[in-house]
Amino acid sequence: MKPKFLYHGSSKKIIGDKLIPRQAKDVGGVADNSYLGVYASEFKDEAMAMGILNYKSVDGGSISRFRKLDGTPGMDAIIYNGFPKQKYFYLYTLSSRTFANVPRGSLQWVSKKTVTPVKIERLSTKKYLHLIRRASPKEREEWDREVKKRK
Repeated sequence: MKPKFLYHGSSKKIIGDKLIPRQAKDVGGVADNSYLGVYASEFKDEAMAMGILNYKSVDGGSISRFRKLDGTPGMDAIIYNGFPKQKYFYLYTLSSRTFANVPRGSLQWVSKKTVTPVKIERLSTKKYLHLIRRASPKEREEWDREVKKRK
């Protein structure tokens, strides 16, 4: 079922009042999806983590969702290289009206249309660092191998 609101996190404040559809890139800057659009999550914590992971001072990161033993949703957001240096990031609350679940059944939502946020919040990075963690040496090694394969 489509939620009423979705969330988009960004390291930058939008210019003007609209989010414009763009080619998706992973947190390493590589185009990772064929959909041109505005991407959003139904989970605030995931959108906030993405806003932090997209800082220029962060070189590589990932977010995965899972179910905890009690059935509640959990998230693992990892930084592979670098660390967030900006003081603030932005959380956009969006109406889900123009969004579709792509690919079907995933937790990611995409709007191919320009979206005007219902609410824009400037949040302190320091307050939300608990949402992310540094990669373990083994995870970092695996990430380095993946990056080399892409080049």
